[in-house]
Amino acid sequence: MPNNNMNRTIKLIWDFKGDDAQLTAEHHIIHLEEFSIKEKLALNTVGVENISDMHFIAFMNVIESEVFTVRDALIPHRAEIV
Repeated sequence: MPNNNMNRTIKLIWDFKGDDAQLTAEHHIIHLEEFSIKEKLALNTVGVENISDMHFIAFMNVIESEVFTVRDALIPHRAEIV
């Protein structure tokens, strides 16, 4: 069976650090949701994760074939395969 890697789920990550990291990450997901709806992305999974007291991330899961669309428009800091 062929391996179609373009169907993998990729977690795009934006890092926020400092006293306002949580609030900034929570606000950022509003824009990620808006973008997801506007671009009619296959997945609409966004969220915030607490890394430490001063480090939060906002993330968006996308299918691999949509990574370049999101990356070029929103410039995530990093990505990982889910």
